[in-house]
Formats: sequence, structure tokens, C-alpha cells
Amino acid sequence: MKHFSKLISDVEITNKTNDKIAAFVDYFTNAPDRDKLWLIAIFTGKRPKRPVKTTVMKQWCMEITGLPEWLFLESYSTVGDLGETMALLLPDPTHEIEKTFSECMQEIVELKAKTDDEKEAYIRHAWSGLEVQERLIFNKLIGGSFRVGVSKKTLVNALAKYSGIEANQLMHSIIGNWNVNSITFEALLNGEHINYDNSKPYPFCLAYALDKELLELGPLSDWQVEYKWDGIRGQIVKRNNEIFIWSRGEELVTEQFPELVEAIKKLEGDFVIDGEILALKDNAILLFNDLQKRLNRKNVTKKLLEDVPIGFYVYDMMEWNNEDIRERPLSFRRDLLEKLFDAASTDNKTLFRSEILTAENWSDLIPIRAEARSMDSEGLMLKQKSSPYHTGRKKGDWWKWKVDPLTIDAVMIYAQKGSGRRSGHYTDYTFAVKKDDGLVTVAKAYSGLTNEEIVQVSRFVKKNSIEKFGPVRTVKPELVFEIAFEGIALSNRHKSGVALRFPRISRWRQDKTVDEIDTIENVKQLILSPH
Repeated sequence: MKHFSKLISDVEITNKTNDKIAAFVDYFTNAPDRDKLWLIAIFTGKRPKRPVKTTVMKQWCMEITGLPEWLFLESYSTVGDLGETMALLLPDPTHEIEKTFSECMQEIVELKAKTDDEKEAYIRHAWSGLEVQERLIFNKLIGGSFRVGVSKKTLVNALAKYSGIEANQLMHSIIGNWNVNSITFEALLNGEHINYDNSKPYPFCLAYALDKELLELGPLSDWQVEYKWDGIRGQIVKRNNEIFIWSRGEELVTEQFPELVEAIKKLEGDFVIDGEILALKDNAILLFNDLQKRLNRKNVTKKLLEDVPIGFYVYDMMEWNNEDIRERPLSFRRDLLEKLFDAASTDNKTLFRSEILTAENWSDLIPIRAEARSMDSEGLMLKQKSSPYHTGRKKGDWWKWKVDPLTIDAVMIYAQKGSGRRSGHYTDYTFAVKKDDGLVTVAKAYSGLTNEEIVQVSRFVKKNSIEKFGPVRTVKPELVFEIAFEGIALSNRHKSGVALRFPRISRWRQDKTVDEIDTIENVKQLILSPH
């Protein structure tokens, strides 16, 4: 457990990916195989179900420390994390527990079937034998909220560096169906429970933001122009009657989109295609917030399938009948894509060819781009017809030409402290606009300010708090900010009646007062005229 605790400390104190990878490689080099398996399980969502409610753990902590609830809650609001609050408040350990990480995890699994008295005795004993950092990790593992700032991709890159095995193969292996108690660490890394040859994806080809004048690109006839869709970039692999869906984050997400699997089955041949996963209903693209409901789901319910149906806009092909065609020009790959769809035996309402836009000259594209938001698009993609399908980014062949964001002026009314390195400052804000004679919340934002501005806003919050709701502070409505966002739609789930897409702070309007902020009518008008 001490070795695992040190690993978590090492990865939490740095924001450098290479340092995180080095910490994981060290762990994989020195930890027992069972500990390695449990680490991978925890970081890939295979942690055991919560055996004890956190409200009960909170009560036991208050009994041990003798703290009144108001003081415990005040401590919680300052720390911002329940598991960490309990770890800090509990007295120093009276003995030392020497157990491996895997032994602790096995005990947590078995704890689920214990009586309430046995659970309490076990947790109290553990609390009295663990140092603060170990106790914090223990609390999070028990509470089922173990989250560390490490992506699956970082974990996989560390495993690849440690083992020498290709990262994509490792991703498929650790995301696949396996159990800590029925597989060895070596077997997991080697993917003995999967057939990687059928699922192997390609690295994605990425675009740069357009940073030059259109005329500098040469003749428009040399370019393929499409709408830029804002969903989840996806790669669909169909080989030997097996279908796999990969996200751009190199995660296998096949089970999250069963309707895509069924649609792909209707297409003949083997292929690998690239496109955008979007939430589509009644011929309209839903909000990205709706799409998020479909992500990271182990089981996709019938109701979710009906409420948030999925579509796939296909815009490229990398492999055709087991031949890698990435080095062939885009025009060739697009012709094959057209033939694939033309040969489909049924009318497919889930798969769509990304439309190729036509224009006489570059200037004709300017109004098309300006109207892109009305098509639920972020702008336009410009792709050189002669370009291969690159690995990663290569400047000059693929450009993204996004529309300018929408903006409103709003006042901050709530603030909450951040987590991790930002836990000492108020960094999470809620903004409102005018409605009748009052205010109505319209967006939350967590980014856009400089470190110096965050410090200034935190000072304001501390001096001008009106009410407390746990970690949230109601503040005097005086600070005005320009909020930028990519799109807007009517929403019954929001008090304001609207939902903003990707809101963030554009700038702090210290030149404006609350009397000058937008009204909810102004905001709704953007739905009708988003320019």
C-alpha cells in the first residue's frame, strides 16, 4: 500500500505527462504483479462497488475526532473533498499496517458482504494504522470516488514504455473483458484474452487552425471543403466480421454505441473509416451535453438509446479490404468511401457521408462559414485533395476554419474553490443575466482567467460572500465577465431556459457594471440570430 500511495503522490504533484509516465514505469518495475493488475483495474473503471456509504464514514469520523457537525462541514468546505477531509481530521496512527495494495483491494471487495459492525471495525482499524496519504487513498477506494489526474492514454503509454508492446494493443487489452482474479499481469499485457489483429486502429490525422489568407492556399479546386462537426472523433474498424470503435483518445468505445455496430454490419467488406460521432434526433444535432450522456456507459439502456440516438458522419477511409490506403490521396480515399456507401443494400439512417461543399471561389465560402452554426457546425474543414492520411498533424494539408464564438456579458453570483492545485482559490464560477427585475443563472465556467486574475477574484469572494451552501459561496453580483460559447439551444432542464455549449470566460469586463449585463431575452435572441 505504501508503494501505491507513493505513486499517487508522485503523479499528483506534477502536471508533466513525462513525469507521470516515469512514476508509473517505476511502479510497474518494482511492484508485485497482483498490485499491478489492481492498479490497471482501478484506472480503467474496474474498481469494486462501494461497500460502505460515505455518510456513515463521515459519522464514524466525527465520533472518533469528537468534532461537531458544523465544524466538520466547515472543514469539508475548506478542503473540498470528503475523503481528504476525513484523512486530515483523524488522529495520528497508533500502529502500522503493512499490506500490499492488492491485499487491501481484496479486503475491500470482501467487505461488501460483511455486517455493519464488521465494516465499522475494519475501517476504524485501518484508519488507526495508515498515514494521512494512505488513509486518503483508502477513503477514496472505499467511497468509490477514486480519481487521479491521469488518463487511460497516459497509463497505456507508461505500460508501453515498460513492456515495449504497442500502445494501441495495450489499450485494447486493458479495456477488454478481464478479471483481476483470473488473469496474470503478463497475460493481460500480451492480450491473450483478445484478438488485436482484428481491432488494430490507425493514428488519427489532425488539422491545424487556419492561420493564413484563403488565397494563399491556391486554387479552391485543389481542396475538399466540409463542415466541421463537433462531436466525438471516432474510428470504426471492421475486419473479419468483427467491429470495433475507437475514440481519438485511443479508447475502445464499441459497447457505448450499439446502433453504430448494427449500422456497420450492413456495409459490405472490411474497412477502417474515420468520422464524427454525434447525437442526432429528428434530423437535428443535439447538444454536446446530450452526447456526453452516452459516454463511459457500461450498459446503454433502451431509454437512453431512444432519448439520445447516435449518428456517425464519415469523412475518410484508411483501409479497404485489408489494404492500408493512407498514402493514397484524399480524392482516391473519398471515391472508395462513396462506393462503400453506394453499395449499401439498405437505407442507413445512422451512417452519413460528410457532405462536400461546393463553391466557385474562396470568397463564396465566407458566407457558408458564417452560416455554419445554423447547421450545428463549428465551421469548415479545408483538406488538400492530394493529401495522404497523415499520422498526427502536418501543417498545410488539413485546416480547420472555425466560426467565431458567441459572447454575452454576465455577472458572477456563485463561486466555489477548485480541486487539486487550485483548491486554495475560488476558480469555479456561476454566472447570471438579467430576467425581469432579478437575475437568472445562465452558465458555469472554470477557465479563461489568468492566475493573477484568479487571485483577485478569490479575494473578492472572501470579502463579499453573502451565503454559504456547503463549498459554494453566494457573492454580491458586481463582477462582470464576457462569456464565450460555441452554441446555444433552448433547454427545459435549465432554469434560464437555455443551454450554452462549452462556456468559458473570454475576459473580465472591469469596465462594465452589473447594470450593463445582457438580459435573458438578449441571450435567447442568439438562438434565432447567432451572428
